[in-house]
Amino acid sequence: MASEQRQNVNVPEAAAPVATEQHPQNSAVAKEPEELNPDGTPLSDKQRRKRAEKAEKERIKAEKAARLAAEQAARQAQEVDFAEGNYGVLPMNQSQERKNQQLFAIGDIHPDRDGESITLLARLQTSRAPSAKLVFLTFRQNVHCVQATLAVTPEKISRQMTKWAASITPESIVQVEGTIVKVPKPIESPSVTVKDAEIKISRIFVAVPVTWEGQIPFYVDDATRSDAEIEASQNTPRPLPPIALDTRLDNRVLDLRTPTNQAIFRLNHGVCRLFREFLENNDFIEIHTPKLQGAATESGASVFKVDYFKGNAFLAQSPQLAKQMAISADFGRVYEIGPVFRAEDSNTNRHMTEFTGLDLEMAFQEHYHEVVDLLNQLFMYIFSELPKRYAVEIAAIRRQFPVEEFLVPEKPIVIDFKEGIQMLRDAGYEVEDLDDLSTETERALGKLVRDKYQTDFYALDKFPLDIRPFYTMPDAKDSKYSNSYDFFMRGQEILSGAQRVHDAKYLEERLAAANIPVSAMKHYVDAFRLGAPPHAGGGIGLERVVMLYLGLGNIRRASMFPRDPKRLEP
Repeated sequence: MASEQRQNVNVPEAAAPVATEQHPQNSAVAKEPEELNPDGTPLSDKQRRKRAEKAEKERIKAEKAARLAAEQAARQAQEVDFAEGNYGVLPMNQSQERKNQQLFAIGDIHPDRDGESITLLARLQTSRAPSAKLVFLTFRQNVHCVQATLAVTPEKISRQMTKWAASITPESIVQVEGTIVKVPKPIESPSVTVKDAEIKISRIFVAVPVTWEGQIPFYVDDATRSDAEIEASQNTPRPLPPIALDTRLDNRVLDLRTPTNQAIFRLNHGVCRLFREFLENNDFIEIHTPKLQGAATESGASVFKVDYFKGNAFLAQSPQLAKQMAISADFGRVYEIGPVFRAEDSNTNRHMTEFTGLDLEMAFQEHYHEVVDLLNQLFMYIFSELPKRYAVEIAAIRRQFPVEEFLVPEKPIVIDFKEGIQMLRDAGYEVEDLDDLSTETERALGKLVRDKYQTDFYALDKFPLDIRPFYTMPDAKDSKYSNSYDFFMRGQEILSGAQRVHDAKYLEERLAAANIPVSAMKHYVDAFRLGAPPHAGGGIGLERVVMLYLGLGNIRRASMFPRDPKRLEP
């Protein structure tokens, strides 16, 4: 038994050297090649020692970095975000419930409301994080912008929350809860309209995210800067990007979000509102006339032809003929706000192929100047009420489009066409008695009138007959001229009007002189054969009024989705 036990114990001792002998080559494979100098000579003992010390330091450094990373990961894994219920993305609104929550308007934020808790829904315009514990955000509602701060606080605002808020994509719609805080000094940011108060955020959620693929075409903050501000920045370390008008119009929805555009189209609305108010208070009624016509009645060269079942139709250049027929139908005083189409290949800063017409027509008792007087009263009403009702909007527009104040006379200025021609000649311009004014001479006359009468608004009366439409009544004293008038703002025409021919027989003569067959306008002429009272009126271009009053420089800025010979979208 003893010998057997010894034999069993000794088996593994004998096996060990056998394995080593079977693989003598393993020791040679494991041995690293000796390091050499660039010239092929072996390293010295000193060199070997330095390299070993360096390798040891790198090993210790790597081990320390790995240990610290593991410790940080462990801390983060164990750390609970105590603010996780105060931020995040809200579920899509499918009208799941109605809480009747009272939302606050940025325009109502005021330092007198310091300490008041609010909830608002707004666009995120900009965000800036100067540190991991603080974020500055700018929120926007139409023309109003306010600054907000989100700072790390114990048990309320975590670092995770500030980091998330700083990463929200601009133009997202956010729901914010916070407190109004009075600031010790005015906020300097030019994009902020609330200068003396800000919001201290306690909760913030994305209500509607931006899902645009890639970077959005431009930022609203950049699109609100004035040309002077952009130009002044070009020689600085951080030049501001200019945004071309075509780029804006190609991305019109984004462009319309700027406080400037929000203000422009509130002014646009304001002009229409005041136009209606004044006329309603003067016994006018609103009518709606067709925009499809069976004949190119006013000027065949500048109308759009469209397919109409088995024939053709034409888009109306104005409601002119229908307005007159309404007067013949005894409506007395009528107006309309609607689209006007002009097929003119004019690629200027004041022409479009579709614009909004503010048209009116009225029967008068003795003289067409009754209508001229009413038109002057209409414009004076609009110009006096706009600054009262839209002061905030005008100020927002002026920040981006600074311009000389629009001068309005105490009493209306109506200049005879002959007097206007003489003023131009006295100033050195070569103009003919019976020719229409060019764009250049219109603007020149506007400057002369401004200098003489201290006004940017005036009317020219008694235009030459040959440059007016066929339905214009000639002047009773000089048949070379007519009972027609144009109104001007900053030297550019914004209204064209006249006394109309209301006698059927004479209307037929005027049609013949214009080479328009009476048969093509039978229903129109029949309206006068039934007896029409003397009447006059005019057509106003809404976008021109807004452009010139605000000094926008291009009519497309006053049109929400402009149409011109080169643009049919968006």
